[in-house]
Amino acid sequence: MDYNRLAEILFPHIDKTPEDYEAIYPPREEGKVITRLGPSPTGFIHLGNLYGAFVDERLAHQNGGTFYLRIEDTDDKRYVEGAVDTIINSLKFFGINFDEGAGCGPDSTDAGDYGPYYQSQRGPIYQAFAKRLVSEGKAYPCFLTEEELAEIRARQEANKMTTGIYGECAEKNRNLTCEEVEANIAAGKPYTIRLRSCGDGEHYICVDDGIRGDVSMPCNYQDVVILKANGIPTYHFAHVIDDHLMRTTHVVRGEEWLMSLPIHIELFKTLGFEPPVYCHTAVLMKLDDETGNKRKLSKRKDPELSLDYYRQEGYHPAAVKEYLLTILNSNFEEWRMANPDADINDFEFTTEKMSSAGALFDLNKLNDISKDVLLKIPADELADFMLEWAKEFKPKAAGALSDKEYLTKILNIGRDEAKPRKDLIYAKQIFDFISYFYDDYFVIEERIPEQVSDEDAREILKRYLETYDHSDDQPTWFEKIRTITADLGYAVKPKDYKKHPEEYKGSVAHVSTVIRIAVTGRSQSPDVWTIQQILGEDRVRARIQELIG
Repeated sequence: MDYNRLAEILFPHIDKTPEDYEAIYPPREEGKVITRLGPSPTGFIHLGNLYGAFVDERLAHQNGGTFYLRIEDTDDKRYVEGAVDTIINSLKFFGINFDEGAGCGPDSTDAGDYGPYYQSQRGPIYQAFAKRLVSEGKAYPCFLTEEELAEIRARQEANKMTTGIYGECAEKNRNLTCEEVEANIAAGKPYTIRLRSCGDGEHYICVDDGIRGDVSMPCNYQDVVILKANGIPTYHFAHVIDDHLMRTTHVVRGEEWLMSLPIHIELFKTLGFEPPVYCHTAVLMKLDDETGNKRKLSKRKDPELSLDYYRQEGYHPAAVKEYLLTILNSNFEEWRMANPDADINDFEFTTEKMSSAGALFDLNKLNDISKDVLLKIPADELADFMLEWAKEFKPKAAGALSDKEYLTKILNIGRDEAKPRKDLIYAKQIFDFISYFYDDYFVIEERIPEQVSDEDAREILKRYLETYDHSDDQPTWFEKIRTITADLGYAVKPKDYKKHPEEYKGSVAHVSTVIRIAVTGRSQSPDVWTIQQILGEDRVRARIQELIG
């Protein structure tokens, strides 16, 4: 068989050689980690993308290497306009920045010397390498029709065989002569290019996975398609070529790709390339509320899978990153306890500390971590974050939040105490928590305590207004409340009411709650005196008067 002639029949328009591309894309600096994110431009970017991107970014940047964005857009049916900007901006929001790649330059241009960074623009490159494989007898044209493929599959399933093109099913097309190939092409028959596999399925490959250690699997024995009938490469072929020419050293991807590893290893070997270090991450899991069992996060069932969820709810990126590290590296929480104030980037991330089992994502734990993280962010910075969130997701409230000095005072409540308050979790929750500070959002949400009659409630508030002095310090202010409490037959000490409830109408706690509801609309809130100092005397008096009325 004249394989060189066959290659020219199939690829007459390809004049560049693999060596030409090796020269165009030279090796990068030795010893540097080169990682990539390779999403499809579908417009949906999810937590798994961020999870993997965080690993990519840490591996590259803590080594002084390069993290780039490659768009795997060979399936034009799935392309969504603006998807690349969505990917870049979504990850940038969480502090994940690319050094080069698609849309990463000024005005959304590409940045870097290893492009094009869109696979749809790299067709001639893939075909040059496919042509080389054909010329070496390592790949061949396959003219099997959809009907023939379906028939083969049905026969294999009936005989309980592994489905695919191998063995006798591959022989006919493997052994076509150049004349037969030319005749088929002249007749307009579509064809794919398949790898001529050398595997037998009985021998094993052993790969040192960056997360899982030694992974042993049966070698590939199927003649997989590397170029589709339209000349577009399959994922298997394209990523091998691109990772080699872009000089990728580490490939971080989900464990669902483990089953394809034998194909990829064979392709690297057949092409004469050194494979990268594959790091197969664990699937993100959650506890199902109904069954209590672990299950995979679902796009349909779990809104928290989408990164938009965290932006819309207003989770601070620092909190999300902090939480992700707790499930990415088993020693992170121990490190954080020993280094409570250290920058997160000081933590030495390693793939060896990543779990190979299902990584459990717990929204409640994220919320707990977020409380701690937000406590360390200065209130004025948090105010900026709140305003930016409101502009995008709660525009009607943005005007109120634009008074940064006022908002900063609100967010500072309870932060400097011996045991700081941890009331703040994410922007949406924070706004709901502090909304009573803004007249447009102030409502009486709760009823006065049942121990206090309506008549007493009015009397409490009336006396409170008569004695109210905005310049009182906290002890003086509270002493006046204690006086009102005693005068109206309530216990000044809550424990007295608890011991002898028959002697009192209620306690100072119930009296204070009446005042708290008048000022905040709620029975639970931070310190009322502090709240009043921020609200200002006029607003405090107006609210109390309104409830009296």
